[in-house]
Amino acid sequence: MWFRRDLRIADNAALYHALKSSRRVYCVFVFDRTILDALPSRTDRRVEFIHASIVELDSALRTQGGALIVRHGNTTQDIPALAHSLKVDAVFANHDYEPAATARDMDVARQLKVHGIAFHTFKDQVLFEKDEILTGSGTFYSVFTPYKNAVLKKLDAFYLQAYPVEKYPGALAPSQSAASSAAAAVPAGNAGLAGLAAAIPSLEQLGFAHSNLAQLKIPVGEAGAHKLFRDFKRRMAAYEERRNFPAVKGPSYLSVHLRFGTISIRALARAAWNAWHGAADFAGGRGAEVWLTELIWRDFYFHILHHNPHVVERAFKPQWDAIGWDSGARADQLFAAWCEGRTGYPLVDAAMRQLNRTGYMHNRLRMVTASFLTKDPGIDWRRGERYFAEQLIDFDLSANNGGWQWAASTGCDAQPWFRIFNPVTQSEKFDAEGKFIRRYVPALAALSNKAIHAPWLARADQLKRANVLLGEHYPLPIVVHAAARANTLARFGAVTGRTTRAP
Repeated sequence: MWFRRDLRIADNAALYHALKSSRRVYCVFVFDRTILDALPSRTDRRVEFIHASIVELDSALRTQGGALIVRHGNTTQDIPALAHSLKVDAVFANHDYEPAATARDMDVARQLKVHGIAFHTFKDQVLFEKDEILTGSGTFYSVFTPYKNAVLKKLDAFYLQAYPVEKYPGALAPSQSAASSAAAAVPAGNAGLAGLAAAIPSLEQLGFAHSNLAQLKIPVGEAGAHKLFRDFKRRMAAYEERRNFPAVKGPSYLSVHLRFGTISIRALARAAWNAWHGAADFAGGRGAEVWLTELIWRDFYFHILHHNPHVVERAFKPQWDAIGWDSGARADQLFAAWCEGRTGYPLVDAAMRQLNRTGYMHNRLRMVTASFLTKDPGIDWRRGERYFAEQLIDFDLSANNGGWQWAASTGCDAQPWFRIFNPVTQSEKFDAEGKFIRRYVPALAALSNKAIHAPWLARADQLKRANVLLGEHYPLPIVVHAAARANTLARFGAVTGRTTRAP
């Protein structure tokens, strides 16, 4: 059993099938150097989250008589070599849909086939995959609402049921068995396959330093995911009314756990479905319906990526590849200001500082900051997407790409290009009392609830009383939103041929 984006025991499709069909199952995880060595920082919250979750997974497997073989190497080499050395008949894994992962799995499958070893993979990280949801004409959906309706029409107990892994615990192989089985099979001098029972490498041995993950108190592993979910179930009924306000405890905070599979998407969707239909032991109603819709959005972006892999590098709609995004030294300065939370727009800056400090950003603010970068400084969405990919602890290629192209108006079912978020009105609407801004931009804390959203419009005496010197304590706006909006309309208009001011 090759663990990847499914770091849990419960309701794990591949683990279930491996245990059900095998006499003995070795559990394996590889810290892939191909991925780790490419990371820009040696202090990465994601690596630390994975490491902590792997430690927990190994402990959980040991309570059931098994253990986890953990390697630090090259996956495309280590998995086939390990499978061959253990003389297994098959390798089981769950589907991974990103283009690079798909290519990796094809490479592994080819190498396993040379040794006569089967490679079985299963759907696990989504409710519906690939071609399971298609239009009446057999094509993919490019608009979310029809896709959601098709999902809800098809979704039933079959697609929501859990895989009963607990029915087959006896096949788990302990680490001692793995070590002894491999010992005779490992050729002399092949130290890379020896010591399978060795301790899990430390974070430092992987080449990484500890981040502030512990200080942030982010629950890790399968147990951490279920702890968060138990808390969210008590708040699910209020999800719709609370989810857009970053100073309020509204979201589930489960995105990182969905990203690394420490909780099952089926368990979450089943709970939402039951709560929506009044069949759960906790309240849900409209809040549960809206949250289920958010889970379907996640599936939708997997759907788009599968059918349109070009979105990784280019606009979903090819016409928008012709947009003249700003570039050059000035654009680089504005991009740096955005990354560092120095735009002069308090809600944007608070959101970026939250991201940089915690690796997390509230979903409403992801839309606000992405819209600001692409529609105000007019910077290519790909630059912002890459920055989020580096910083987000819950980074997921399909959702990150889909969200950025939505905000930039280049994607499927996107925000219409002539509807441009105003960062001040977004601030006034979703952080009316300035609580979120005060937390992450303390220099503005003494401003009134009205002035804090646009301090450059405040009277001089208000700024003085609040000890705010614009340009020193807090920056002036890097762009004038009204002028930037006009530039964006012209930028898109040049592609569409609409030269008049759009509504």
